[in-house]
Amino acid sequence: MLLTAMRGLIAHAFPILIAQLASIGMMVVDTAVLGHVSPVDLAAVAIGGGIHVSVVFGLVGILQAVAPVVAQLHGARRDAEVAGVLQQGFWLALLLSVPGVLFLMHPDWLLGTANMDAAVEMKVRQYLALLAWSLPAALCYRTFYAFCNALGKSGVLMSIGLFGLALHAVLAWGLAQQGWLGEPLGVVGCALSNILIAWMACGGGAAYLAFGPLGGRYRPFANWQAPRWPMWRELLRLGLPMGFSNLVEITSFTLISLFVASLGATVVAGHRIVANLSALTYMLPLSLAIATMAALGQSVGARDWSRARITIRAGLLLASALSTVAGLLLWLATEPLVAAYTDDPAVRAVAVGLVIYVAIYQFFDALQTIASHALRACRVTFLPMLIQTFCFWGIGLLGGAWLCFRAASPLGVAGFWLAALGGLVVAAGLLLPLLNKVVRSFESAP
Repeated sequence: MLLTAMRGLIAHAFPILIAQLASIGMMVVDTAVLGHVSPVDLAAVAIGGGIHVSVVFGLVGILQAVAPVVAQLHGARRDAEVAGVLQQGFWLALLLSVPGVLFLMHPDWLLGTANMDAAVEMKVRQYLALLAWSLPAALCYRTFYAFCNALGKSGVLMSIGLFGLALHAVLAWGLAQQGWLGEPLGVVGCALSNILIAWMACGGGAAYLAFGPLGGRYRPFANWQAPRWPMWRELLRLGLPMGFSNLVEITSFTLISLFVASLGATVVAGHRIVANLSALTYMLPLSLAIATMAALGQSVGARDWSRARITIRAGLLLASALSTVAGLLLWLATEPLVAAYTDDPAVRAVAVGLVIYVAIYQFFDALQTIASHALRACRVTFLPMLIQTFCFWGIGLLGGAWLCFRAASPLGVAGFWLAALGGLVVAAGLLLPLLNKVVRSFESAP
């Protein structure tokens, strides 16, 4: 049974992994392209990209509530209700895009907290203002993304992601570096490409829902429902803590760029490279966690507790083993990986010194990621949010700021990465016992 469950998770997670890598690959392309334009452009995309990703993933986390709800309905054989959940998710995505767009267009209060070069700040503002135009499409696509994952239909996500990444690589290179519109546009060129790809992905998802196999079975655009507060209330009850957890987790890394901006563009650029590598390696446990959440949600809906236990065990074993291997490979290949990002020897030196932290924390990151997503499948989201807030902001950011600037021997940007490692260890140590307690309570319930 365990091997069968592991094979099932791998089959589901592999297309998710490719789709997730393609999504992160967009950021990698921006970093690689701008690393050969100027340190100012690279620092701008480090700060602006971190802010944009924080906003998107915070809002997307709320919309991910569609996944456990749909998975449990499917497991309980209540498929007639599935299309209505998706429709309410789309309404919620449009509503959430309003504050997101306003924030990206007016980031003054946040940028005012950082002491950065005027040239960098100007480019950050341009980058964010343009990316605001992609947000409604990105949120609607991620709602579709959660729906497909919950039903185990992840292949289409891989196809859309790979096509988008290939197109972005060409467009970003041409617009940002080669000057296809007259002169190299730097971060502006990368932003324009991101907008086009976001709307292309949204249109591809809509076409799949209308004409693909899910369209024939669930008819998601038939009998369209107006916004319904009871379903919104349930999605928000689950999704707001999920979104805040996403925000906490992503900002515990991306906001480091703002905090260390005073250390100079070279440090920010080096951190950006390592943050990219960290994001890439994180996609492996995240993909397995998403697959685990879908399979576990269906088991919970069917009240099959034996299968639920096996699914959790399979997810933990796979994620921890594969992430350990990924960390080892990352450590061994540090020099060529960093060299692929930048020609600047000072930036390379900063990045090489930070990679070891990413390599070490892979195991603990995998455990806490699987545990948090398994709890989401059980519709337990509030307490995990509190745990992750304490670990990622309390230990990671506050502890990192102390190690970076105020310790007896300040560690610089490395202090943030050391504190992040400590936060992940504590998160895994708290979330795993909570998951075991939740599953036991389900098993003992009448």
